[in-house]
Amino acid sequence: MAIRSETELYAPVKSFFEQKGYVVRGEVKHCDLVAIRGDEPPVIVELKKSFTIPLLVQGLERLKLCERVYVAFELPHKGKAPHRLGWEDIRRLGRRLGLGIITVQFFQRKQPVVDIVCDPTPYIPRSNKRAALSMLNEFHERSGDYNIGGSSQRKLMTAYREKALHCVYLIHQKGQLSPKRLREFTGNAVVSGLLQKNYYNWFVRKSRGLYDITPQGIAALTEFEHVIFNLPIDQTQPIELQK
Repeated sequence: MAIRSETELYAPVKSFFEQKGYVVRGEVKHCDLVAIRGDEPPVIVELKKSFTIPLLVQGLERLKLCERVYVAFELPHKGKAPHRLGWEDIRRLGRRLGLGIITVQFFQRKQPVVDIVCDPTPYIPRSNKRAALSMLNEFHERSGDYNIGGSSQRKLMTAYREKALHCVYLIHQKGQLSPKRLREFTGNAVVSGLLQKNYYNWFVRKSRGLYDITPQGIAALTEFEHVIFNLPIDQTQPIELQK
């Protein structure tokens, strides 16, 4: 049930903290909600109808006043995380920023339900050295920049696709080749696995130790002709692509 104003969030969030023993006040020095329990440090909650960047920026601004800051918004339709994210993504974002996150679910015939997605605890990210190395290898193994940043639902020219395309071109130019000869021509030590997996269905094994290319492989030469000319291969002879 979509709310009309962020003020509708105040009562259920106020009740939630009061049930935990807090004294709650609204609109204290521009803070939407301030809650204090005994001698504990204060809690600040900023309210917005939905999960937005301005809400996060507002929460970050409140961190100047205290360490326990939450941002609260209405639980999206059917309980799905906003902006096509997963709830773990939302939790990770909150922790990275040092913000707690609260959702409020409204119903037509029963009281709203308040849920804490994450508490405002400091988050120290752990680097993933393996993933970082994989990213660097992918960058350096590409021969050029063939993709438009932000693209989706389209074929990407990866280093793996380049290596496969390299093999397709060499077989097309020189005839059937063995993995050993392809290793010599390309310098790719794992070319055997590439041929065996045949991820793009570009290769066909003609006999023991000899590979040819399929019609899909021939089509790839035309589709990715702009990439072939940048690959580290001998181009003293013109490329004659089969149409």
